Amino acid sequence: MMATTVGLSAIRQQTMATTVGLSGTAQWKRLRQKPRAKPSITTLATKTSSHFGQNRLETQQNAIPRERNIEKKAHRFYPVLALKRDCVSGSNPISPSETIKEFYACINDRKVKRLGNYISSDCYIEECSFSTPFEGKEDILSYFDRLTASMGHSVKFSVNQVFEGDELIAAANWHLEWKEAELPFTRGCSFFECSKEGEKLVIKRARIVNESPVKPGGLVLVLFKIVTTVFDDFPKTAECKLKLP
Repeated sequence: MMATTVGLSAIRQQTMATTVGLSGTAQWKRLRQKPRAKPSITTLATKTSSHFGQNRLETQQNAIPRERNIEKKAHRFYPVLALKRDCVSGSNPISPSETIKEFYACINDRKVKRLGNYISSDCYIEECSFSTPFEGKEDILSYFDRLTASMGHSVKFSVNQVFEGDELIAAANWHLEWKEAELPFTRGCSFFECSKEGEKLVIKRARIVNESPVKPGGLVLVLFKIVTTVFDDFPKTAECKLKLP
């Protein structure tokens, strides 16, 4: 019985020694095994940037078809507008406002000959400072020749605004300046009717209204009331007088 007990004890000790040996060997192997390298920050950044770049490239590639579709839709409308613009500019290359600006530029530059390019042969101009109108290109150019001579070297027209209406009609308000200083009592406005001659516009009719240096004020209304009263009291006489040329 004792021999059996001693034998079992020896077997247990041997088993424990074997277990300890195996455990020590495993621990020794783990200690001798090289540690695995952890991914560095640079590697992570490279992978992240690469992934981000790939996503960005995919986004750009997906955006290209969308942009092309937008461009195709836009081209459906913009050519129509371009054609309309071309038709307008082709039929009327110079607008009435540009013609009027060139008209006053010729006067300021004392270029009376060049001014003739913007006046029709049968032009008719009413200048309210004169009792009779100017008719025909020759008569009108003669008037502007005298006008530019009377303006001296430093007086020029300063065009404030030019307005366009229907049927090639334009209007301008202006004043005279001497070395960029406005002269008193020189404000005025002009009304123009243009016509086409080939590919350009010319002035066919004009009416020029100048500011009066005399400022009668309320006296004008008194005189106007007297005249209208006479017309109302003697209508037949008024009609005869008004029909006279």
